[in-house]
Amino acid sequence: MMRLKVFFNIEKEEEWLNEQLEKGYLCTNISSLGIYTFERTNKRYVVRLDYQDYLPKKRFVEYKGIYEDFGWNCVKGTRLGGIQYWQKEDDHQNEIFSDRQSKGNYYKRLMSYSCMLGMMCLIFSYLLYKDSGLYLTEGLWSMKGALFWKAFLFETPFVLLRSLPAFMVIIFASSFYKSYRKYSMLKEK
Repeated sequence: MMRLKVFFNIEKEEEWLNEQLEKGYLCTNISSLGIYTFERTNKRYVVRLDYQDYLPKKRFVEYKGIYEDFGWNCVKGTRLGGIQYWQKEDDHQNEIFSDRQSKGNYYKRLMSYSCMLGMMCLIFSYLLYKDSGLYLTEGLWSMKGALFWKAFLFETPFVLLRSLPAFMVIIFASSFYKSYRKYSMLKEK
């Protein structure tokens, strides 16, 4: 079975993947385009996601080795950075972060992930809108009557598409804030 799904919050993605596992579908591959490949299974598995920055080859081998020693299988991941997908049979020891410091580091990495993607969207938004604005039809605001409404309604779906990067900035800012709150709560305890 294949599913196309796009996530901007890795906690929601992890939750969705675990829901698929509860339904009996084991994730076997994840493409860069958001296509998830599943196969049926009778065993109970669990998925955990971790965000890592660039790791040198030696550190990446150590990183993978530590997880594999505890029974985790890497579904997708690369040393160049990004989300690492870990999966293993459910043995009731399913947390990849065993202490508060490692969990805090996880939330710090989530904050950097959200900040990086949010900044990219912010820069893209600026470059997209700096000269032209959202509505590109010349003379739109000076049109009258039915001609104005036809042009306005025709242009509006394109405006919504052009404003998508700005909405993404809000989503990533929200993700950053949620990760920051969880990180702060761990620090307070």
